[in-house]
Amino acid sequence: MSPRRRFWLLAALRWLPTGFTIPVSALLPLDRGLTIVEVGSVVAVQGVVVLCLELPTGRFADALGRKPVFIASAAFAVVSYVVYASAQTPLAFATAVALAGVFRALDSGPLNAWFVDRVHQDVSVVDRSATVARGLSGYATVVGASIATGAVMSGLLVAWAPFGRASSLALPYWIASGLAGVQIIATLVMMDEDRATRVAGVLSSVRATPGVMIAGIRLLGCSRVLRALVAVELFWGFGMIAFETFMPIRLSELVSDREAAAALMGPVTAAAWGISASRHLGTRCIGSPVVAAALEPGSHLGRSEDRAGRNGRRHGTGRRAGGVDRRAVRDLRRALGRGGDLRDPAARAGR
Repeated sequence: MSPRRRFWLLAALRWLPTGFTIPVSALLPLDRGLTIVEVGSVVAVQGVVVLCLELPTGRFADALGRKPVFIASAAFAVVSYVVYASAQTPLAFATAVALAGVFRALDSGPLNAWFVDRVHQDVSVVDRSATVARGLSGYATVVGASIATGAVMSGLLVAWAPFGRASSLALPYWIASGLAGVQIIATLVMMDEDRATRVAGVLSSVRATPGVMIAGIRLLGCSRVLRALVAVELFWGFGMIAFETFMPIRLSELVSDREAAAALMGPVTAAAWGISASRHLGTRCIGSPVVAAALEPGSHLGRSEDRAGRNGRRHGTGRRAGGVDRRAVRDLRRALGRGGDLRDPAARAGR
């Protein structure tokens, strides 16, 4: 099996359990007696844990290897799902979510890094940049399709309730824990890497974290553009989490039944992630040709580029005129024709 197919299969196993848990993640604590305020506090724990661990764990995959870190993240996922399915108190749910935060921090990057490493180690690959671009683009489609599939199956399981309605909301979490275990086995079998090339520096990565954070804050204070981007991410993230958390709660109020709300959330979630998957697939299939066509000399944008160049030469402003960088447009046109390699020419030449 090619590295790209292994990459996509491991990605599917990674995200399928997430699809199972999304429809019931807010409804299960409520069914166990937690209030909406307590559910919100529990959800916040994961964000805090990820925020604290994202930077310190950033070099773990380099120092310890992609495979061990990816397996460790899946192991934390198994424990998190089991604790969440068994939890009865706010503290137990917060513990499960904190474990999920560790899992998410460790999961951030090792699989993608392994795929990029494998492509660059494969001497049979002619255009490595294009191969990596296609693999990562397909990864986005696989993620959406996997979550959609898991969400549909989760809703069907809750509606079926094979072990009774009392345990129907917890059943998707038990299934997710089993799938995460399958992910560990699949990783052991399919993910290979040269551990001899690993980079030491776990402790140095942890020690460097405060300095990196301070430098980032200083940089943020010096740039209005960065502050605007961070503000967009903060508000977007707040809205997304609020929507995902409170939508099933409101739905359960409308249908007066949490199990029915979870069963409905399955196809609703699947539809959203299915659209996401199809969007990425459509971008892969038609996005680059459409943009490339738009940048052809005979197109509207191509004519605009030529007019900008003529105006620039007339006014002495060289290739940058009217806010259009002709070289950037030409590089973009060439990159789209080559499969999406947008690096600078020196990097494309391998220097």
